Amino acid sequence: MAALHVSQGYNQVPALEDGYEIIGEFLSHDQIISISNEIESIEFPAKAGGIRNAEKKFSSICELANSERLRSQATEYLSGAASLVRAILFNKTSENNWLVTWHQDRTIAVSERFERDQWGPWSIKDGIHHVQPPVDVLNQMVTFRIHLDDSSQENGCLRILPKSQELGILDHNSIQHYVNNHNPVICEAPVGSALVMRPHILHSSSKASNPSQRRVLHLEYSSFKLPSGVAWA
Repeated sequence: MAALHVSQGYNQVPALEDGYEIIGEFLSHDQIISISNEIESIEFPAKAGGIRNAEKKFSSICELANSERLRSQATEYLSGAASLVRAILFNKTSENNWLVTWHQDRTIAVSERFERDQWGPWSIKDGIHHVQPPVDVLNQMVTFRIHLDDSSQENGCLRILPKSQELGILDHNSIQHYVNNHNPVICEAPVGSALVMRPHILHSSSKASNPSQRRVLHLEYSSFKLPSGVAWA
């Protein structure tokens, strides 16, 4: 499996030609402590490990996700000004030690349903409208996975297949064929770093072989303009 290079600092203009990169020292020590102190007493959902709408539940996450610095950084990967799409807080522990098979993140959540060519299928999850948009919309999105703990093979870090986002939306058989013929990158990364990726790049994660705690703040941004009256949900 391929080795991974971790760049330092965040004041650059990356192209994400491989569909991902890891930026070291993305959060300061004080920012990590602030978020950690606020979330330390919460209980994560059983067998899921994720808390959705984290920016609405934790002031430290709201401040970070909506900060000028994060929006500006996200804009560097997009074609226009960045809007926050989604914020999820994950924690992989011995009690919540899940497996995620190879997949693409290819649905978005919006405030209401609308009709437009190539948008669908639609579904409702937790009372919110979800839809698969055209790949052009996904190309105008970027995900920041910010590590609040060291991320390693032992605690079930993410694996990625570089450049797979260039293939567009793939069905199950196409995903399996691609996975069987390409070598993944194991995204080990230190606390405070950020894995930046296109949402539809192929990625997966194994169960932790030595689970302890692997907290990740998952923030999605987009420069795509939704139809009038529709908002990200």
